[in-house]
Formats: sequence, C-alpha cells, structure tokens
Amino acid sequence: MSLLSIRKFTVYAWNYVFNHEISPLRNIPDVAVRHYILQILGFMWAVCFSIAIGSYTVFAASVIGHTVLLAAAAITVATYTTAAMKPRVFTSGLGRRIDGEHE
Repeated sequence: MSLLSIRKFTVYAWNYVFNHEISPLRNIPDVAVRHYILQILGFMWAVCFSIAIGSYTVFAASVIGHTVLLAAAAITVATYTTAAMKPRVFTSGLGRRIDGEHE
C-alpha cells in the first residue's frame, strides 16, 4: 500500500466521519440538527474512550495488586508448609540453642 493511497484513505475516512456534507448526516435537511447530532456523537465517543482508557489503567493496577496478593498467599503457604515439615530451617544458623540441643 503506497503512501498516497494511505493518505487518500485517511482523508476519505476523516471526511466521512467529520464532514456533515459527506457523511450520512447529509440526509438530514436542517444543518443545525446535523451539527447537533455530530456534537452528540463526538461527546459520546469522547466519553467512551475516556472510560475505556480509564478501565485499561485500572485494569493494570488491578493486575499488579492481584499479583502481589497471590504472591503473599504463596509465600504464606510455603512458610506454613516448611514450618510443619522442616521446622529446623527457621532455627538453624541463628546462633541460639533449642532446649535439649547441645553443640
């Protein structure tokens, strides 16, 4: 696809959406009503994009938050499992003696 055809397509798409004399809004006889409808559509799209971008931003924060919570749960399970099966892991190398244990 050449640069010229991309430019033509972009201009055509822009005019189709934003030019009330080219878009299907041209079928509305009153120019003021055409303008009003175009303003409503523009506002609607602005709100939709704002909500979408906000959702993506919140989604990223949510993913990070859930990852941290899952990691904390995994660390807790690993700690409890180790404490139940190999409790000496937590006392070895601390320089203290456990009751009944001699060096």
